[in-house]
Amino acid sequence: MAAGGADKVSVLLPTYNERDNLPLVVWLLVRTFQDSGNNFEIIIIDDGSPDGTQEIAEQLEKIYGSDKILLRPRPRKLGLGTAYIHGMKHATGNFIVIMDADLSHHPKFIPEFIRKQKEGNFDIVSGTRYKGNGGVYGWDLKRKLIRLYRKEVLQKLMEKCVSKGYVFQMEMIVRARQLGYTIGEVPITFVDRVYGESKLGGNEIVSFLKGLLTLFATT
Repeated sequence: MAAGGADKVSVLLPTYNERDNLPLVVWLLVRTFQDSGNNFEIIIIDDGSPDGTQEIAEQLEKIYGSDKILLRPRPRKLGLGTAYIHGMKHATGNFIVIMDADLSHHPKFIPEFIRKQKEGNFDIVSGTRYKGNGGVYGWDLKRKLIRLYRKEVLQKLMEKCVSKGYVFQMEMIVRARQLGYTIGEVPITFVDRVYGESKLGGNEIVSFLKGLLTLFATT
């Protein structure tokens, strides 16, 4: 296992029609990793989005560099499970974070996942949903979870999982328990998409997007 300082996190980010969210989610990820000092790469797996998500991804690659942003598109929509398998083939990190580009999670929780992993030497660290008052949301299949996996553990689980789409994430945890993998949990709050009811701070988003649009217009 790599020494503490040598850990690298690969974020798998499957996208389909996320051109509005992608610049923001990538910016937040980059900022989070830079602030926490964790080595990282972001692997964007676009499934042939007709809305120009891939073009935005190419701009982001130019801005942040091809060592940090890896574009691994696919010709058409082939589903979440296979997107992760495809992305993982290209991942060079010893830890893999699976998250969604729709901004239902704030990347700021990732350093907590990494700390938790170290603390208990866990195979998997999963975000547990809590309401602000400490109550727990029920399992909602539409809610995609954010998770950190040891790369080799994720590979094993991928071989075993048969379901596609949302259920796939549930199956991963069921199988992880069957196989005796250790799972740590981090309480996180979920955001119901950033636009509208934002928990990120509206001004931050607006000023960021303005700046970004200027950048895209001039590059």
